Amino acid sequence: MSEPSPENLSEKLFAPRPTSKETSNLVKIAHVRSGKVNNALDGESETGWYRVLRRPQWIWQGVDPIELEAVLARIASAKSPRTSEHLLDTVIGYKPGNWTYEWSQLGADYQKQARLLINDGEKLKASELLLKASTHYSIAAYPYIKGDQLADQAELQANQSYREAIELRPHDMRTINVKYEGKNFEAFIHLPRTDKLLPTVIVSGGLDTLQCDLWRLYEDYLGPAGYAMVTLDMPSVGHCDRWNLTEDTSRLHQALLQQIRDVPWVDHHKVAMLGLRMGGNAAIRLGFMEPTRLKTCISLGGAIHSVLTQPKLIEQIPRMYLDVLASRMGKNGQSETSIISHLPAWSLKHQGILGRRRIDMPMLGISLKNDPVCPESDNQLIALSSYGGKAITLPEKPIHDGYHRSLTTVVEWLNEQLGE
Repeated sequence: MSEPSPENLSEKLFAPRPTSKETSNLVKIAHVRSGKVNNALDGESETGWYRVLRRPQWIWQGVDPIELEAVLARIASAKSPRTSEHLLDTVIGYKPGNWTYEWSQLGADYQKQARLLINDGEKLKASELLLKASTHYSIAAYPYIKGDQLADQAELQANQSYREAIELRPHDMRTINVKYEGKNFEAFIHLPRTDKLLPTVIVSGGLDTLQCDLWRLYEDYLGPAGYAMVTLDMPSVGHCDRWNLTEDTSRLHQALLQQIRDVPWVDHHKVAMLGLRMGGNAAIRLGFMEPTRLKTCISLGGAIHSVLTQPKLIEQIPRMYLDVLASRMGKNGQSETSIISHLPAWSLKHQGILGRRRIDMPMLGISLKNDPVCPESDNQLIALSSYGGKAITLPEKPIHDGYHRSLTTVVEWLNEQLGE
């Protein structure tokens, strides 16, 4: 039997389902209030929106700013029923004005353009458009709350477009199937070359990031510097959604690290880990769990201690992120107080990992100035807990310069620690 065409697959995936629940109505936290964020890494809470709008990151990933605002305008002006009439991005059902619908339409447009180029033999240009399709489908699924049927279908399309894009490019991406607790999860390895063993960086984003969102990090920074990049999702997200998030944030990363010795192309004497937001927590934790298998660990804006333990910072958590946390822990339907009561257990200081002893491995804590999730004190805690460790705070503005400086600093650090 022949495979269905991608267009037919898309039509089948997004066929109307009367049982599909709207994203903001899935978790149902009792007695919830909503804080606000406004920073370069997380985006901005805007009045009238359930989702935190991550304009800087989406633009950095390749979303056209004009298209971005046009999508938000269509969502805002929709006349269809909403779960909450005061929240613009809560249109019910897969129809115009629904968040997943509007972003998926753009993803489908880029897919179609890419296939025309493939037919014309323009493989590299087609791959760029497929990467754009992947990005738009990923945003359609954001913030990846479990049980969101429409988001799950958009995520499937994001991963399919990503794989198709990589296959058209001149370097290789392979998959690594990792066994853990009787189940498997999938990690991606990106290779700038395959004729020698490569120093390798394991990378994880936050709780609202998919592996395919990390492409620019490889394309613009790690790949050109000669590093292989292995990505994996955090527990409870993407390919790792079969495991709930616990205070042992690095357990899947540890399973991957132990298996990476058997992966061709990887110089297992030169492996580092880089984590963003909650991925930063996992990266630093992994360094203490596996000090002999890693050369260095880097936290970029990591949720290390303060945001997990200080009431003033916890009060700033927007409702969307409370829903994300509840979803990741498998705590739907509980009170806000119950959800927040779990956060201190994730603090690496409360776990006795940071602040009590030094590890014989240089670790880097890096963030942008005035970051509410990762204050300078958290980076200092990382630096003081490792021999040769370092804490760096970079200017937050201009935003895109902040991104670039952060990642350039990461590559410089990797060159120092993994170099000959």
